[in-house]
Amino acid sequence: MPNPKRRHSQQRSAKRRTHYKAVETTLSVDSTTGETHVRHRAHVSEGKLFYKGKLVAEKGSAKSIIFFIV
Repeated sequence: MPNPKRRHSQQRSAKRRTHYKAVETTLSVDSTTGETHVRHRAHVSEGKLFYKGKLVAEKGSAKSIIFFIV
């Protein structure tokens, strides 16, 4: 397995690590339910699954069980 031949300096390691940042998640308000949710993700409201303001699946239906498993 390959290993570095020489030690990397602290400055070189720090320059590489400058790109590792914590990013604040972008929140959005659903037009149908008015709930706040993470953008580009489906969210559950009152037992129903919504995405882009449209109903995707309802709790208890066979279709929703398959949707959640996959």
